[in-house]
Amino acid sequence: MIANDGRRERKKAQTRARIQDAALDLFAGQGYRETTIAQIAARADVATRTVTLHFPAKEDLLFADDPFTPESLAARLRDRQPESTLDAVREWMHATMRELDERDRATGVDPAHLWQRRALRADLLMADDDLRGRARAGYRDLELLIAEAIGEDLGLPTDALLPRLAAVTVVTGLREIYVTREGRARTAASELAGLVDEVLAFAKAGLRTAPA
Repeated sequence: MIANDGRRERKKAQTRARIQDAALDLFAGQGYRETTIAQIAARADVATRTVTLHFPAKEDLLFADDPFTPESLAARLRDRQPESTLDAVREWMHATMRELDERDRATGVDPAHLWQRRALRADLLMADDDLRGRARAGYRDLELLIAEAIGEDLGLPTDALLPRLAAVTVVTGLREIYVTREGRARTAASELAGLVDEVLAFAKAGLRTAPA
């Protein structure tokens, strides 16, 4: 029974990934709004109902299963002492990226595929006002977590300007990596990690030079 359950879950995950890949290809080729669920189902070789069972809303094809979750960041920030918040965020990003690469290698998938898909997804989000707005709202929880933790580091309330400004800088910078010239040229976690470090270093410099 346990073995059967494991196979069932792997098959389910493979189907989800195939549907998302099909959706991204179609969105990129003919536009997000012009693509129908029926077209996605045909490209993924599944029934239309299978697509909607996995992704009830069309937007979910772009926003579901993001590995950089507020829950995992919150857990990392709770354990950050004696690290600073920005050091903890850096390690959280690096660890999550390594885990994603290791997962793909274990299943025989080229790790570069994930990072190429994330770059394609970022382009699609930037090109559509509604999708860009939802993406911005989705990053809100990450910003609030980082702002609260930076406030604790500095002895400031969460809604003080400096923690909020630093948090927005970090989250925006990490999001922008995928649509930059540098980000497009890198397709491995080890390469993208250097850009993560640049974002965190920029935010650190801002905190160091801010008025007391």
